[in-house]
Amino acid sequence: MPKMKLVPLLKPFLVLLITFGFTIFLVRLIEPTNQSPPKNSEAMARSFILWLHGLGDSGPANEPIKGLFTSPQFKNTKWSFPSAPSKPVTCNYGSVMPSWFDIHELPVSDSSPKDESGLLKAVKNVHSMIDKEIEAGTNPNNIFVCGFSQGGALTLASVLLYPKTLGGGAVFSGWVPFNSSILEQQTLEAKKTPILWSHGMADKTVLFEAGQAGPPFLERAGMTCEFKAYPRLAHSINNEELKNLESWIKTHLQSNS
Repeated sequence: MPKMKLVPLLKPFLVLLITFGFTIFLVRLIEPTNQSPPKNSEAMARSFILWLHGLGDSGPANEPIKGLFTSPQFKNTKWSFPSAPSKPVTCNYGSVMPSWFDIHELPVSDSSPKDESGLLKAVKNVHSMIDKEIEAGTNPNNIFVCGFSQGGALTLASVLLYPKTLGGGAVFSGWVPFNSSILEQQTLEAKKTPILWSHGMADKTVLFEAGQAGPPFLERAGMTCEFKAYPRLAHSINNEELKNLESWIKTHLQSNS
């Protein structure tokens, strides 16, 4: 029996380590500008931002992202960076790594196989985090779910299937991880949650076509989506995307008044 070549097996694993594990190193912290505090800080309601990382990454590795949000509107913002459980991933030949659900192939295209069963289990966990924050007193309209790559796909599913209207969902380099039949579970309130979708046009891991398929899908679902394409951006997040996210969330935040 011929010996198995190691290079073809290692290549996907190395791709994941480079593109997912070290994403945070591509984010350069921006020096905060001098901003005066708001005249009435009590008017700023409590808000919550949930960040979902990509395949093979971890929540704590992404925490520096919150340092970019220097606007006074985020003074009362609570951040959460959960880590996905470790499990075998098909596209990585069964290697065990942090993963919200299974990914069958790389690169991900708009026609890639979907793990809806694993996805829905992950969605249930995200909904539990949101429920806990609402019980703590946060207005659902001030709750934002954001995610990169696999975390972006989970973000999309989580906000679409949450029964209440949320402040918004932000998808970075993500894709539609389910079939249209899943929208039968969507409530009318969920359709009101706005979506921000950002994708690099040079992405070779989650193809740009997979991102482009998002807005038409959401439009058919009766939802609004703001799509941002970034030329020359590969499978990563840059400061421009994050500053745009900051501005986008600010426009959707609601005050106590």
